Amino acid sequence: MFPELIDTRPLRRAVDDGLNWVVRNWGGELEAAAYPLLMFLNWIERLLLATPWWLIVAILVGLAFLATRNWKLPVVVLVALVFMGIMELWRDAMVTTALMLAATLTAIVISIPIGVWMSRSMRVRQIVTPVLDLMQTMPSFVYLIPAVMIFGPGKIPALLATIVYASPPLMRLTDLGLRNVDPAVMEASRAFGDTPTQRLFGVQVPLALPTILAGVNQTTMMALAMVVIASMIGAGGLGYQVLQGIGRLEVSRGLFAGLGIVVLAIVFDRITQAYGKRLQERFGLGEVR
Repeated sequence: MFPELIDTRPLRRAVDDGLNWVVRNWGGELEAAAYPLLMFLNWIERLLLATPWWLIVAILVGLAFLATRNWKLPVVVLVALVFMGIMELWRDAMVTTALMLAATLTAIVISIPIGVWMSRSMRVRQIVTPVLDLMQTMPSFVYLIPAVMIFGPGKIPALLATIVYASPPLMRLTDLGLRNVDPAVMEASRAFGDTPTQRLFGVQVPLALPTILAGVNQTTMMALAMVVIASMIGAGGLGYQVLQGIGRLEVSRGLFAGLGIVVLAIVFDRITQAYGKRLQERFGLGEVR
């Protein structure tokens, strides 16, 4: 056994007391601040549930065709979505998709500006990178604890935990894509008298777009990876079906719900990857590494 050099109990009590103080004094304000996120999630969920299944299938199959200009991916998307309908997973799949879309769109709004800031400042990158390392390596259950203490079980802590878990890849890839723009191109832009803002939006962002889209793809996949954990605190959807399968020892329920999550991952992963490849071809770039 490692010798007990110091008594850590006062430190543990201080952390617990500090969080309890935040809950008592700022819980209402934090809930009010997170309320727009809940409304955004509920709006997406209601929209998906109110939309006819055939229209959602047609939209996703159409997006797959526009992304590839080929019949193979649309057929895969069609078969995958029909499978979810046949297995009676459609409603839960839409609830899960709503959580994934809300988390991904929020992560995009937060992560891309921070990634741009990181690419333009070495000091910011040095500060943010350890935070991203912590966000990616810290078990998600750890930051679920304060979220549940502040907001209680429900969709808000599930959404916040998903955003925290899914944001780092997009920040990193946005930073990487902008920094890897050819210096000769940037020098030519300076020679033509472009301002820093014009260089950013007219040169760097278009050239870095395939890499940024790869970050969006990774963020989407990581958001889907959180659905089972998020269901433990009231998010519902396919993850809740997996939990019910575990609790009731119903292999079929857990298996089919798990396959539904895989189907959603395949659909969104293949579509976003296909759009990324089209952008690479448009800009004459190689594959994103």
